[in-house]
Amino acid sequence: MFAKLPLTALRAFESAARLGSFKAAADEMVVTAAAISYQIKRLESDLGLLLFQRSAQRVTLTPAGEQLYRQVHHGLAGLHQALAALRPACDQQQITLTTTAAFASLWLIPRLGDFHRRHSDIQVRVQTGNEVLDLHRDHSLDLALRAEFNTDPTLYRLPLLTEYFAVYTPPGWQEPPADQPLVLIEAPWVSASGAAINWGRWCKLADKPQWLQRARTHHYDDEHHALQAAIAGHGLVLASNVLVADSLRLGLLQPWREDIRLPAAQYNAVCVPGQERRPVVRMFLDWLRKQID
Repeated sequence: MFAKLPLTALRAFESAARLGSFKAAADEMVVTAAAISYQIKRLESDLGLLLFQRSAQRVTLTPAGEQLYRQVHHGLAGLHQALAALRPACDQQQITLTTTAAFASLWLIPRLGDFHRRHSDIQVRVQTGNEVLDLHRDHSLDLALRAEFNTDPTLYRLPLLTEYFAVYTPPGWQEPPADQPLVLIEAPWVSASGAAINWGRWCKLADKPQWLQRARTHHYDDEHHALQAAIAGHGLVLASNVLVADSLRLGLLQPWREDIRLPAAQYNAVCVPGQERRPVVRMFLDWLRKQID
């Protein structure tokens, strides 16, 4: 019965008619003004009626447009109220984001308590995984926090943290004599340039080739596990300055020869353009800026 209803076009029409502007409608629906114009032209073509009188300053409804607006607005308002009545209160203010498990556990989640204290009415859902999801297609996601090597020009971007890799040790660590073993901890890291992030490259830059000859290397597949091993005193870890930040702040680890740095990714918050203007997303982005500052 309703299969052929042009719902997207009707939503665009209702927004433009209510706001008196294609651009304002585009902002509200998080699309371009051209997309709004296309949907309305399509609706006018289907109806064989002119719905708007267009001018350089604004658009105004024709008599036919006025009649359609009253009916469409009433219908959409009824749908909105019906959905709101069924939706749990905690879901009415919600943001869903995706990031890696390492960034979530080592940087984001330890700080989220501050966001909840400031915005107790907003629920934050965190999804983790290493796959780079298409935000243009997955509309369940509001935001992604990514370590980016190649930026996507179709997304809005808030720069967060510049990543590099350095060596970190337990507090008070001293380099052992040359005749004693040295334990090096590593995980699979990558860089923006494609250059290796490993002990061999670090030792070459630090003029410590002898370390590799006497080292016992412990490998971990998970960044979190590598840091935990270093905190437990099992050895030195080559790690991301972003992911190790809280361990440094708590005094669990300390930098060693921090002047030797291997450049890596740029951490950014990204979303579909227009999403950053949604109040709940804007509040979260503002909070992220404060965390970085």
